[in-house]
Amino acid sequence: MCRRFFIGMTMLAFALRGTALAQHVEVESLLLENGMEFLLVERPDQPNSITAGWVAKVGSANERPGITGISHFFEHMMFKGTRTIGTRDAERDRRLIERQKAVKDRLNELVFSVQYQRWRRGMIDDPWDPAHDTEEMKSLRAKLGQLMDEHRKVIVKDEFDEVYTKLGGSRMNAFTTHDLTFYFISVPSNKFELWAWMESDRLRDSVFREFYAERDVVHEERRLRTESTPTGEFREQFNAMFWQSSPYSWPVVGWPSDLNSYTRPQAERYFETYYRPNNIVGIVIGDFQAAAVKPVIRRYFGRLSRPEHDPPPVVTLEVQQKAQMRMLAECDCQGQVEVRYHTVPFNHADSFALEVAAQILNQRTGRLYKSMVEGREIASSASAGQDSRKYAGSFSFRAQIKGEATPQELEEAWYEEIQRLQTEPVADRELEKVKNRIAANAYRRLQSNFSLMVQLGMYEALGSASGTGWEYINDSPARLQAVTADRIMDVARKYFDSTNSAVAIYTRKATAKPPDPELAAMDEASSAMVRQTLSWMSQIQDPSQLNMIIAGLQGRLDTTEPGRAQAAHYLIKKLRERIAELQAASGN
Repeated sequence: MCRRFFIGMTMLAFALRGTALAQHVEVESLLLENGMEFLLVERPDQPNSITAGWVAKVGSANERPGITGISHFFEHMMFKGTRTIGTRDAERDRRLIERQKAVKDRLNELVFSVQYQRWRRGMIDDPWDPAHDTEEMKSLRAKLGQLMDEHRKVIVKDEFDEVYTKLGGSRMNAFTTHDLTFYFISVPSNKFELWAWMESDRLRDSVFREFYAERDVVHEERRLRTESTPTGEFREQFNAMFWQSSPYSWPVVGWPSDLNSYTRPQAERYFETYYRPNNIVGIVIGDFQAAAVKPVIRRYFGRLSRPEHDPPPVVTLEVQQKAQMRMLAECDCQGQVEVRYHTVPFNHADSFALEVAAQILNQRTGRLYKSMVEGREIASSASAGQDSRKYAGSFSFRAQIKGEATPQELEEAWYEEIQRLQTEPVADRELEKVKNRIAANAYRRLQSNFSLMVQLGMYEALGSASGTGWEYINDSPARLQAVTADRIMDVARKYFDSTNSAVAIYTRKATAKPPDPELAAMDEASSAMVRQTLSWMSQIQDPSQLNMIIAGLQGRLDTTEPGRAQAAHYLIKKLRERIAELQAASGN
């Protein structure tokens, strides 16, 4: 690297770091009488566009055994429409929903009584498997299917989405985590009132259509994300082992038996508890004037009624771990290891030093790559990260073996890195480089309206337990920059102790097929994404659809980071092979 270029890059890094330290996002807060808060950020530099969303402060941590997965299920239900959107006949729609409920309630009653008893006695292996149905259950299941078919004739499929799309809306989606559920879309500035009406209407008047049919969609999502991946079910088991008392122990998508069993009344109670204005925050970013949108917000969202009681708090804390836990798993995968430690929740004083420690270990310039990937060549990928959730946190090390190395070698190499963090102060130059990178990343995350919206919403939801919400976006850069080498050693000694850890070792099954060299060369996240995508694509029978997917992947290659580009090239190759198979089978 020439000296002039190095000096230029150094000056740029310091400039970005200074920008991050002085980072101040101008947010105007609007609190309605019903308790719903709105965060407004005017950004006229991206004309005629508004990115808007709302966060319900509810996730899988608010659930309990018996209804796990219901928060994520609501993410699906909230796109089914209202009494005015999504139906051709509201009254017939209502009657069919009630009839389906009566049949399903009786079916569940038989499962919980007859089928669970047969299962406990060893007469059947799965009480929910239709193959074991009694004659009455077969009749009920057929009746439910008939009612669902009849209901589909009344439903206007995806009308909620189409209303937005026809009027210029884009990127409508949602996601659910352990602590929150986030709904968002981008609309033209002159369609803000449409957004306010649509979103307040589904909060006030949602109709949970396809309540039972959508279970199959969620089951398929679970199958693709968890059951069809080499390590998915093992990771669920590892999470359940690691979180001993915390509600983080069950998966966001829920346990399979719970997906089958929760009822409409349970869902309605859950909605009335958590989808109320005092538990929701709205975020509006883009080309608008706050003075103009505030009356619109009050008119539409002010219609929502505040309940008599606030949502119940999550009170069960994670108990202190006393001994190391280990899980040994054989899978159809490359050997790998995860070491996880209990740490701290969002905005805890120690979280900032833990974040910086993770950055010291990560990236191609980080210690893990230099020692395990590039140095000893025992890992194809290695990373670490602090996961600060609303009520608790964890710090994880993950790595995948390379060549003839073993997961145990990776584990031992990790402990060497931990000892180094605990006993040797990070050099000033190394710490400076990491802080510059943190500052640059923080600056980049502010450039996109969508990225800013997600950050504000997530921080507001996570921070409601600690007293600091969206303000974290302005406060955290300085706190990260203030982390010292001594603080890093302190947190490493405090949390990275074997009695506070859980270890997962994954080894390849003796009967497993040889690994695909290209997949094995990818990092774990890319490899998992590729496997999941291939599983989904294997169901597509139309070559023209596959060609459209190829075109979309190719169109994004120039702006895709190297690791993801490798995965995209691999998917394109596999898609072309799939197209050739389909064409050969059809004789074309």
